Amino acid sequence: DDDAGFPGPLALGLWALANPSRDTLDSIRFMREMGDVPDCPEGVPVRDLPRDCRDWAATPAELFAKLDAWGFESMVIPHGTTWGFYTPAGSAWDKQLVGDMHDPERQSLIEVFSGHGNSEEFRDWREVILDAGGEKRCPGPRNDYLPSCWRAGELVRARCAEAGESAEECEARAATARQHYVDADTAGHLTVPGAGPDDWLDAGQCRDCFQPSFNYRPRSSVQYIMALANFADPKRPRRFAFGFLASSDNHTARPGTGYKEYARPHMTEARLTMAGARMLDIGGVEEPAPEPRSRAFDPADYAGQFFRLREAERASSFFLTGGLVGVHAKGRSRDAIWEALERKQVYGTSGPRILIWFDLLNPPGSTGRTVGMGGQARLETDPVFQVRAVGSLEQKPGCPDEAKQALTPAGVAKLCRGECYHPSDRRRLITRIEVVRIQPQARPGEPVEDLVEDPWRVLACDPDPAGCTQTFTDPEFRRGGRDTLYYVRAIEAPSLAVNAGLLRCETDAEGHCLAVEPCFGVPDSDDCLAETEERAWSSPIFVEHGKGMRGIRVSARDEGR
Repeated sequence: DDDAGFPGPLALGLWALANPSRDTLDSIRFMREMGDVPDCPEGVPVRDLPRDCRDWAATPAELFAKLDAWGFESMVIPHGTTWGFYTPAGSAWDKQLVGDMHDPERQSLIEVFSGHGNSEEFRDWREVILDAGGEKRCPGPRNDYLPSCWRAGELVRARCAEAGESAEECEARAATARQHYVDADTAGHLTVPGAGPDDWLDAGQCRDCFQPSFNYRPRSSVQYIMALANFADPKRPRRFAFGFLASSDNHTARPGTGYKEYARPHMTEARLTMAGARMLDIGGVEEPAPEPRSRAFDPADYAGQFFRLREAERASSFFLTGGLVGVHAKGRSRDAIWEALERKQVYGTSGPRILIWFDLLNPPGSTGRTVGMGGQARLETDPVFQVRAVGSLEQKPGCPDEAKQALTPAGVAKLCRGECYHPSDRRRLITRIEVVRIQPQARPGEPVEDLVEDPWRVLACDPDPAGCTQTFTDPEFRRGGRDTLYYVRAIEAPSLAVNAGLLRCETDAEGHCLAVEPCFGVPDSDDCLAETEERAWSSPIFVEHGKGMRGIRVSARDEGR
């Protein structure tokens, strides 16, 4: 990499050789042009910066300050929060509620799903243990999670035993391997010489999450984030009040990926990991031979080897076609959509165009008025909710005539790989509604695992193409005495999706992974399809507990429904 943080000429040349195409050459030209732009000088007010420099912010607080200085309307939407491709093990969002690190006016939405996978679900296992002094050590395995550092120790133990060493020596080497792994963090896989993607099984992954992101970081999950509180001011605890959305994130400027599950190398980021592997081959990078011991990680040994440093081969099995954001807007103009996003009248889907409505039916002081998703209310009675969901339209093959006429056949082939959004008049079924209840922390240090109930309720749906409508209440709210947020998931009938099988584990009766078949190195024509249950996530409704009737408190600029 050059000084600007972009790939240098050698890396870009290898990329062009590994993946020769017009798209690659356009990307290379863009990166070189960006790399030639110098960083902006420090200490200069943003409005006085030169026009030919690239500005950046090291922390959210710096970003918010610069946006304040510019004075434009803006949104800051956290993205891919559990993705462990380069996020350090043990990362947690607690620090984001401290001081100026959070701006509730700008940071009002969060992404639950994208082409990098699902970031919604909290799990109480740990990928690494941090002691009070910040030192890291490896946690033990559980039935629902295999830490990658622990797997490193077992790989070394097996090799050591095969080499004829004593049990005591092999245990010592296993312990060293575990520590080498946690010390190397996201490059831990390089501390076991000669270990390939298959050797790691499903280590580091969320076994029971829906299409999870790679090397899952549970304390950066949306559910964990929504359960947090900061008590720097005990009288006014600080919390996140995010609305939920989803997006695609494939860096190829393809429109609305996820409408069909096809063209894995083009509609997902898997193309980058495949190109990265070819770059290493062309560059003559040799893999080390297996050894019966681990090695401490030295970054100098892997200078410029971006993909090798980040388990790119295993990660390729976790790249999805992406999600979509849905809004309840008053129109289809940019302003109307922006205003709906500001009101948090927003939801996300895992790709299909599922429709969903979620409302609080009994806010105080209302006569026929409801509070929709993203809204807030203070209640002294038990809340009553209604959810309605309608499945997405099944797709016909190919493209409609208007697409071919607007783009030309060559344009359709390049932009959409010959497959467009082409809905039939038949809708997929919604099989059930899942309700999630989260009670944010009421005191410092309150364990988050006691506060997230997922699912709290499961509401079965009749097999009706017209959709599913359910009404429910929380009979524990009034006597429970806690502020609570609720959101719903609408689950579609099973269908096939790209990379839905993830590492495609062969498991034993207890669910432990015995062997994997990663979606890497397979022909481009193989979309690695597997059955999944596509879904939509509503934004939460926030219900504050309190005596008296202070009226409805809704998100900024919400005009009610």
